Amino acid sequence: MTTSSLPLKALNAFEVAARHESFKKAAEELNVTPAAISQQIRMLEDLMGVQLFYRKNRGLTLTAAGKSGLIKLQEGLRNVNDAVHQICAMPLDNSLSVWMAPSFASKWLMPRMRHFVDLHPDIDLRISATSELVDNNKSARSLSHDILRANAVDVAVRFGGGDYPGCHVTRLMNVVALPLCAPSMLNNENKPLNNPDDLRHHTLLHDITPYEGRPDWTKWLNAVGAEEVDGSRGLYFNRVSLALSAAIESQGIALSLEQLATNDINNGRLITPFEHRVELDRAYYIVTLEKPEKNEKIDAFINWLQKEASVS
Repeated sequence: MTTSSLPLKALNAFEVAARHESFKKAAEELNVTPAAISQQIRMLEDLMGVQLFYRKNRGLTLTAAGKSGLIKLQEGLRNVNDAVHQICAMPLDNSLSVWMAPSFASKWLMPRMRHFVDLHPDIDLRISATSELVDNNKSARSLSHDILRANAVDVAVRFGGGDYPGCHVTRLMNVVALPLCAPSMLNNENKPLNNPDDLRHHTLLHDITPYEGRPDWTKWLNAVGAEEVDGSRGLYFNRVSLALSAAIESQGIALSLEQLATNDINNGRLITPFEHRVELDRAYYIVTLEKPEKNEKIDAFINWLQKEASVS
């Protein structure tokens, strides 16, 4: 008998049944019936010529033969799963997998992406925008070497503290928080916007996206010495894009990262009513595997990000 003649499905059924010491629990894990598990084990026992389990009324017990090869089998199945995952996760030669937060993707990357496409038309960007890619109080270190490897991510852009285990981390840009409003709001003589204390006459727009270090009206007002303004009042949004849209529609004054509003500022949709800027202790970082293989696509994208950040 050779190992090539043993069915992988039956070996997997044996490993799961041995781990649970139950055909029923193995069936639940593999989403089949207990009878199907029993049939797979019986076939395996017939092929190998040994008994693998003692069947008892209240469960299963491995025989000495079953115990003897279980650890090696489990190791082998893990190797098979890892190999299959690596094969499936291997990107196309011309593709580049990029992860970033939705706010960064929509407000910073999208207005600039044509520049990269024009420079590198042979690279197919695969952009995944997910709110999991910002540091929050519950998962400040949730981005790691294992996560990048498991999801075949080439480059991640992360807003946070820069502590990502096993990764190569490069600061992309520091960030500042500033108030933003529609230009028309400066024309209201009854509600002037000459200095931060004037914000007491206006609706404050809050971005409460759950990430650590986000701009906060109360902290910003304290930093600029606007003691007469209640920073807790106003309208609250769970997406920075919604807060900025409300500001563009003259619904109030938004507090956001300057980097996320650059395109709206450049196109005249938003302005900052005063020059008070507060630098935050978080930043945007470029995150890759700690020791990535030399990859021209990754290098090209990182170099482009850094160039764009330096002029934004």
